[in-house]
Amino acid sequence: MKVPDTASGFETASNPFLEKKQGILYYLRRNWQLYFLLLIPLAFVLVFKYAPMSGLILAFKDYKIAHGFWGSEWVGLEVFKDIFAKSDFGRAIRNTLLLNVSDLIFSFTMPIILALLLNEVKNALFKRVNQTLLYLPHFLSWVIIGAIAYQLLGEGTGMINNLIANLGGTRIPFLQDNVNWLISYIFIGVWQSMGWGTIIYLAAISGINPELYEAAVVDGAGRWRKMWNITLPSIRVTIVTLLILNLGHVMAGSFERVFALSNKATTEFTTTIPVLVYRWGIEGGNFSRATALGLFQAVVGLVLILLADRVAKKLGEDGVI
Repeated sequence: MKVPDTASGFETASNPFLEKKQGILYYLRRNWQLYFLLLIPLAFVLVFKYAPMSGLILAFKDYKIAHGFWGSEWVGLEVFKDIFAKSDFGRAIRNTLLLNVSDLIFSFTMPIILALLLNEVKNALFKRVNQTLLYLPHFLSWVIIGAIAYQLLGEGTGMINNLIANLGGTRIPFLQDNVNWLISYIFIGVWQSMGWGTIIYLAAISGINPELYEAAVVDGAGRWRKMWNITLPSIRVTIVTLLILNLGHVMAGSFERVFALSNKATTEFTTTIPVLVYRWGIEGGNFSRATALGLFQAVVGLVLILLADRVAKKLGEDGVI
């Protein structure tokens, strides 16, 4: 930054050490428009993220609606002991880990592969059309996706099963058998998320120095060799960062996704932690138990993120903290 020199008439570089001594009021006056815009997301975070945290106290109380938020009896860790003793708790832990680890394997890796393939497409129009089509499922609610899934994969009237039957095959219970439901659940999730997940990876790929590819061509490298030796190592930091953040959701999962695809014929894998919170809290009215389970889930997710960050740093990566 340069400031005018009143004595000589020329511009001279300002002293950055003097600028650091300016108080916060100086920056508020200078950039008040930016700080004013910042108030909107800040208010959103405070109202919808931090303010609800006061409700976590219900996990340590025997909450009764008649006694109110503060009038209910304090029971300490008794609520946690109660939920740990429930048979549904162990089942929910198993299913949550199974579904989310499967998602981590398939739904996390597919956007990387898709981004690498899209990066190799040279026709700009074809590339943009495909990106748009791949992004669209992300904007559909799980209620709509669930309805589409049952119209396509239903055993009795599903379009795909009708086609199989017309070709002389046997109808497949994609969503009416526990194992088939699990496989369908994973691949529907991959279809819904893989297009949107490529955005960050394509942005990271666009920042790679093109001279690296030119040098690789001179050395005789083909597309696969450039992808393996240049593209993947260049976006490794992005992959590790997103992997760490995704590990925090291993104990969470999507309630909407499970709820939209579940049915009475397949109950083996549909009891997850978010579903159990809904059953105990909304359906059963036991808000203390639902809050305790949600708090347990959040703490485990935080611990997983911290451990993954520590391991990443031990391996020489930057981490996220």
